[in-house]
Amino acid sequence: MRFKTLFSPLAIGNCEIKNRLVMPPMMMGFGGLDGSPTPEMTAYYEERAKGGTGLIVTEITRVNDVTGAAAFNQLGVSRDANTAPLAAFAERIHAHGAKLFIQLHHPGRQNIGLMIGTVPLCRVMNKLTPAFGRLFFKLAPTAGKFLLDKNIVPASVCPSKVEPSYFSGGRVRALRYGEIKRLATDFIEGAARVRDAGCDGVYLHAAHGYLIQQFISPYTNRRTDEYGGSFENRMRFLAEIIGGIKEKCPDFPIVVRLSVDEMYGKIGRPDIGYGLADGVKTAEYIEKLGADALDVSCASYDAFNYWLEPPSFVTGWRTDMIKAVKAAVNIPVIAVNLLRSPDDAERQLSTGVSDFAALGRPHIADPRFAAKAYSGHEKEIKRCICCLYCFESMQRNAFFGGHGECSVNPLLGRENLSLKKDGGGRRVVIAGAGVAGLTAAELLSLRGFEVTVYEKADKPGGQVALAANQMSKERIGMCVEDLEYAAKLNGAKILYGTAATAEITEHLAPYAVIVATGGTPLIPKNIDGIDSPFVYPSPAVFDGRFAPENQRIAVVGSGMTGLDAALILAQKNRVTVIEMADRPAPGMWMQHPDDILPKLKELGAEILTSLRLVKIEDGGVIAEHTKTGVQTKIAADATVLAMGVRPENALYNELKNKRANVFVIGDALKSGRIADATRSAFEVVMKL
Repeated sequence: MRFKTLFSPLAIGNCEIKNRLVMPPMMMGFGGLDGSPTPEMTAYYEERAKGGTGLIVTEITRVNDVTGAAAFNQLGVSRDANTAPLAAFAERIHAHGAKLFIQLHHPGRQNIGLMIGTVPLCRVMNKLTPAFGRLFFKLAPTAGKFLLDKNIVPASVCPSKVEPSYFSGGRVRALRYGEIKRLATDFIEGAARVRDAGCDGVYLHAAHGYLIQQFISPYTNRRTDEYGGSFENRMRFLAEIIGGIKEKCPDFPIVVRLSVDEMYGKIGRPDIGYGLADGVKTAEYIEKLGADALDVSCASYDAFNYWLEPPSFVTGWRTDMIKAVKAAVNIPVIAVNLLRSPDDAERQLSTGVSDFAALGRPHIADPRFAAKAYSGHEKEIKRCICCLYCFESMQRNAFFGGHGECSVNPLLGRENLSLKKDGGGRRVVIAGAGVAGLTAAELLSLRGFEVTVYEKADKPGGQVALAANQMSKERIGMCVEDLEYAAKLNGAKILYGTAATAEITEHLAPYAVIVATGGTPLIPKNIDGIDSPFVYPSPAVFDGRFAPENQRIAVVGSGMTGLDAALILAQKNRVTVIEMADRPAPGMWMQHPDDILPKLKELGAEILTSLRLVKIEDGGVIAEHTKTGVQTKIAADATVLAMGVRPENALYNELKNKRANVFVIGDALKSGRIADATRSAFEVVMKL
């Protein structure tokens, strides 16, 4: 076996785990309003247990319903009524040889004020009328946004009254002494319910800026009583929780997930919080308190990208901090380290960096990660591309009663669904081998259709392959490699250098035609000078056709494509980004601009907002202020357009009225993201 260390057993406390692969906690929003595991949640985790993972840790699980509920659809162990449903859930996981730990959590100041006190009310109303949930999630997006925008919500809680967290906003109040005592008891009683449900251990969430970490950090804990001030006082809250669990639940494994560096120095605030040296000291203290293992992580919501990394971060970037903890303690160390493959995990384990390898988002992307690695089929693993859509979609969908989604796994949240092998060899023609076309090809082949994909280019990927040429975005291209491999493995035929035409489809007489021809850069024809020889579409930057040096470049548009193009050009040029909205990266998930904007600033790029492009001329562009109407000339030797993508759907328009079962998916339907493309492919596949 290639991965000998990865698939060797190891114990945490008295719990032996069959391999070193851990699915760490990730909030996806599959729980019920009452805190019980829903059928969707059970199926989601069971699929990962079936897939061979040794230890599965649940998403954040609340111990307190009033100040500690972080989401409407969240797992809970705050009441005795939660024990029986959790026991049934644990049985389903155990049936496949996996161990189950429950992560106990309180968000503290990182809670959204809308959640304070909401869950108990929702639970009562839901009990009175089953229709409440539908009505609630119908009103929540509008009403919730209004209340949050006006800050008409209760304050979140923290050891001390401090500024709100970067992500959550709102107001923050200090916990009263009695509340601290009660919350410690909530954690202890929650752990007892976990034990009574037959689960195998608990995780205490002292990472990512949540309540326990807030007590540990001198930045968020400014108390002057016995819970603040000295190191020992700041550790008291966690010490009481661990001590109470050990007294109430002897020999029940406890893992502490710890941010060993708050990473404030990485965001330009080195004078606050604690760094690695204090984090290692904290890890040593936690071992003395009796914890059975440590899960090493870092950062908080204030330094968001350092605990949930965007594509630009490299595999193994946390190695030094993990090693520092491993050298200081004698209990097992679990660690996430942006690992994306079995080779990454084996390397970390065999070199002694950690005792267990935790792979979070890779388990979302492919629930059978472990089984494929164990059986020697690692090339079949669908790799996570770090696009962050899982977390972004979870946050967005929470207001609608929905759950997180995955760009490369459209079956996420649909684990109870089985693809019927009912294609019967019927022929399907797919036009385009981008992610939408390849997703459709794989799934239809699995269903038993005879699939032929026509791609006019000499390689797959379309817009996504182009995106993979952007700086630090190599992972994006992995989904194209994985989809092409899966499609061919399941029997799809892919013909490169051949465009699908109406004549081809007429000749083949297929059962269905799926048009996945993607999109082309949007070039508005009403702008004077748009056809000038010194104007380039953004793809020209990514494929190397436009690679200037020592020039003044105007980039029009500050979406992800525009910012990525600007970053490439700013290495050797003076760049100005022009954006029509009031701020850069409008509508973009905040982690992406947080990652790229500081890099552009460091390179001297300038970003101008509230400007509409009206003219391009030799030596510059003319832009008009969207509010004042005042026009400004911006010096530029060349202009790059990153103004969006328009669907390329000519084949669909030609065929749709000529034959039955003609569908359009991906960017050919509507310009969007990878998740939109794979989802649209999945939906069409399920219609056939």
